[in-house]
Amino acid sequence: MAAVPKRPPLPAILLANDLLDGDVVFASVAASGALVWTRDPALALVAADDAAAARLEAYAVSEFAAQHVVDAYLVDIAIEAGRPVPRHYRERMKTLGPSNRPDLGKQAGDGIAAERRV
Repeated sequence: MAAVPKRPPLPAILLANDLLDGDVVFASVAASGALVWTRDPALALVAADDAAAARLEAYAVSEFAAQHVVDAYLVDIAIEAGRPVPRHYRERMKTLGPSNRPDLGKQAGDGIAAERRV
């Protein structure tokens, strides 16, 4: 039997990689209330309690099964200036893009869509 991964401390966000283009995506909520993927980390849905974290985990499982995303997992965050910011370096880099080219990637505003269904 496989070990169940340990859930990170809350609050947390769900991030994954889009299966088709490999870009980092974040679980967000559409105006309809449905969960969707967005490339903008500022729009990530923050799970502040166990029920919200379980909802995000269930979404990750269903989206992986539908072959929309890979490597989906919860990331513990801090709220800085009203935005969710991952606490760990690896995930911070995923939210920004290439560290050696600040003129490219999410930190330059490239490739961020308001919301996207994968």
